[in-house]
Amino acid sequence: MGKTYERIDGRLRTFIERQPVFFTATAPLVADGTVNLSPKGLKGSFAVLDEQRIAYLDFAGSTAETIAHLRENGRITVMWCAFEGPPTIVRVHGRGEPVFRDDARFKELLGHFPAIDPSRHGLRAIIVVTAELVRDSCGYGVPFMSYDEDRDLHGRRFAREDDASLSAYFSKKDHIAQSLDGLPGLPLPLPPANF
Repeated sequence: MGKTYERIDGRLRTFIERQPVFFTATAPLVADGTVNLSPKGLKGSFAVLDEQRIAYLDFAGSTAETIAHLRENGRITVMWCAFEGPPTIVRVHGRGEPVFRDDARFKELLGHFPAIDPSRHGLRAIIVVTAELVRDSCGYGVPFMSYDEDRDLHGRRFAREDDASLSAYFSKKDHIAQSLDGLPGLPLPLPPANF
C-alpha cells in the first residue's frame, strides 16, 4: 500500500500543505534517552521550501526537545495524516537543523511564512528539514475529525513578550536551555528579533 518518493511535489505537496496539523518526532542518540513527539499547527507556520526541504516556525513553549535533539544528531521524522477526505499518511524522514534568529539565513527563510505574524508567538527558530526518505501509507485507522479553527491562546499569551521578557521566561523553565536528557537546547539569551 505504501510508496516511496524521491521528492516532495505534486500530490504529496498539495496534501501536506493542506493539513492543519502535523507531528514531529526526534530522539537523542543514547539508548535510554527521551523520545519526543510534538504536534504542530497554526496556519501559515509550515512551508515546503523545495522538492527536498520543508520548514516550520518553532515558537515559544515549555521545552526545547526538538531543538536539542537536532543539535545533537539531526534526525527527525515529520508526519501528516488526513482527518478528512481519502485516508492518507505521509512521513518525511530526514535531517533537521534549527536556524536561530541570529543566523544569516533566518530572514530569508522567514520570507516563506508570509501568512503569520512571528512577533505574536515568541519565535525561537526556524526548523529546516532535508528529506532523506518520503513515504506515504494508508490512513485506514485514522478517524474522521473536522478542523474548526486555530486556537488564539498561543498568540495572546506570547504577543505581550519582548526579547528580554521572553529570554527571562525561557531562563525560568527547566528544559529550554537543555533537554530532559541534559543536551544543549535553545541558546539563551535569545538574540534580538530581526523581523
